[in-house]
Amino acid sequence: MNRVFLGSFLLLLLVASGCAKKPNLYVSDEVMQEFEPAYFDFDYLNARARIVIEDQNGKTTRGTMNIRAKKDSVIWFSVTPGLGIEALRGIVTADKIRVKDRINGEDVNMSYVEFEDRFGLSLSLSIFQNLLYANIPHEFSYRDRLLRIGKYFELTQTRGIIRYHSKVGTTHGKVEELSVTSMDDKGALLANYPTFQDVNEQPFPNASLFKASFYIDGKVQNSIIHIDFSSISVTDTPISFPFQF
Repeated sequence: MNRVFLGSFLLLLLVASGCAKKPNLYVSDEVMQEFEPAYFDFDYLNARARIVIEDQNGKTTRGTMNIRAKKDSVIWFSVTPGLGIEALRGIVTADKIRVKDRINGEDVNMSYVEFEDRFGLSLSLSIFQNLLYANIPHEFSYRDRLLRIGKYFELTQTRGIIRYHSKVGTTHGKVEELSVTSMDDKGALLANYPTFQDVNEQPFPNASLFKASFYIDGKVQNSIIHIDFSSISVTDTPISFPFQF
């Protein structure tokens, strides 16, 4: 499993910060009235971004990433480091993660159950969408813990052995910082979204910083990914998602 694949999909960096303000804990009725998370709504998306991948050995890979998506159906991506040569192409669907690695020949064809067994992180198409669009990880429910601290809501969600802690802006309802941890210490996923832009009259994270840390073959692996979108468009006209092994 090479660092380009890990970086491209386990999108990743939380800057955890303390706050001296006294938090306001809402009861359930107040939560429903005050907390309004925003979900990016579209039919088809086409985007282009600059990507920088840093591995734990200090090696840096720079390139261009193209992303296509159909809401709740598929996320397709292609990474080109330079000279117009595609390094890898991948597709995420409701059932699988598939990646064609043209440089290292380390192709990936895994179900989400297989991914969790190997890396200790519970993923799904929904989780990938929410990470990419800075949505809250899971639909909010009364079993979740919600605090308001100044201009942010802090939402803690536990699903199985995975804990999600989101810092959500009160002005736009989008996640600005996210921490995902496995309670059996098998892996962690961190994300930071410093800036947003308007896309189809909706806030979209045009810059992202991600970090992944997990075990592969008994060794800790880390990747840091910087993504800066240069173009984002949505349409109701179908687009293609070319992929084959």
